Amino acid sequence: MMRESDKHFLFAMYSATAIILFWKGVWEGVGSLPFLENPWFSLFVGAVMLTISGTILREFDPLGGLEKGALKILNYVNNHPQKHQFTVKYLDKKFGKNRTIRGKTIKHIEKNIISIHEGNKEIFVPIHRVMSVHQNGKMIWKL
Repeated sequence: MMRESDKHFLFAMYSATAIILFWKGVWEGVGSLPFLENPWFSLFVGAVMLTISGTILREFDPLGGLEKGALKILNYVNNHPQKHQFTVKYLDKKFGKNRTIRGKTIKHIEKNIISIHEGNKEIFVPIHRVMSVHQNGKMIWKL
């Protein structure tokens, strides 16, 4: 099973390769233009174009894609009819260790925060602290 971070990295590498191959074809087609024959100038123009379009920040964001994956699996757990089968491990900054919560204690998810009700307490856990999700003791998702 691939970790979410591995999937995100492989997709980013795939996207980068596709972009490079596409633009190589474009530059080869218009390579007779005087400025574009210089590879450093072409590299600069391509990097500026990708930065302005937001592709670099959207596709290669090291945390954004990971949070989306965690949010997707946590929404799945929260909406599952048998969510008592799930456990979620997260890093508790207050105590400096990993904690495990049962899926049935998840009440709702807002943007990037999980609301957990244990006893008479309500705990808020940021999505980026979720480390893994287990179903019946078997890991189904890992950061």
